[in-house]
Amino acid sequence: MTTQSIDPTAVPARAGGSGPGPGTRTARPDPRARRGLAPGIRGAVAMALVGGSAAVSRVLVDSPLLTAQALRYLAAAAILVVVARLRGVRLVRPRGVEWLWLLAVAGAGLVLFNVALVRGAAHAEPAVLAVAIACVPVLLGVVGPVLQRRPVRTRVVVAAAVVTAGAVLVEGTGRADGVGVLWALVALVCEAAFTLLAVPVLGRHGAWGVSVHTVWIGAVLFTALAVPFEGWDAVTRLDAGDFVAVVYLAALVTAAAFVLWYGAVGTLGADRAGLLTGIAPVAAAVAGMAGGLGAPHVGVWAGIGVVGAGLVVGLRADKV
Repeated sequence: MTTQSIDPTAVPARAGGSGPGPGTRTARPDPRARRGLAPGIRGAVAMALVGGSAAVSRVLVDSPLLTAQALRYLAAAAILVVVARLRGVRLVRPRGVEWLWLLAVAGAGLVLFNVALVRGAAHAEPAVLAVAIACVPVLLGVVGPVLQRRPVRTRVVVAAAVVTAGAVLVEGTGRADGVGVLWALVALVCEAAFTLLAVPVLGRHGAWGVSVHTVWIGAVLFTALAVPFEGWDAVTRLDAGDFVAVVYLAALVTAAAFVLWYGAVGTLGADRAGLLTGIAPVAAAVAGMAGGLGAPHVGVWAGIGVVGAGLVVGLRADKV
């Protein structure tokens, strides 16, 4: 979750790892998730924020991407720290192998994910990348329970496949060469990694801690890339509209969405929360309609209905 929107350069917002490291507590789904809709709503709002950011992301298409991202995550880190203090949230310092998990989340889920989108766009139509990322619910449905030391729930995996099918209908299809397909697969893995690699540290750090540490590490990584590739003066090439877009993405699509998303993952589990990623393309379609792009065609409406059906089936899945 990246993250920037897939149209035109990003998507919602990111498997790897063999399990928690020594001494790391694994986040387990909270049984209270079955007593109310709050966790699902948090995750849905997060994905709606990410999916609906397409119009804002378009503003940065011709801007120095790495510099804009560095500023975005730096601002988001500041916002998160300030709000956490105001709310009395206790943030703890990562220790031992936790640094590796958090670095992996930021490196794969934020940095490599955005690189895959940018490089992939040169070899594939946006729909190809979107369709690849639409497979995230299935990947989370299978790998998530393994990381959380739970059995895979067949009903959730089936629901994930339904959500993926609906997302594909919403996004449509496109053309790509071999390199484009490879970048699309990288984007898929990175999108899933954004959630899966955070699972081992959610238990100790919670949604706020994981969000803060992932974001500031992401800011450092983007800065380390921006300086040699775009130069120190790249910030001067950002205009007022770019800065407004950066602030919007930092406050809502990063700071707010990250906390909401990781809160949903920690409560629902990665598999069921993963179903909610299907909301992002739906939100993008609705945002496009609100932005004057016209009403979606019948295939998009059908896809929205399929996504909804998959969410109903999967979020009510209490048994394997």
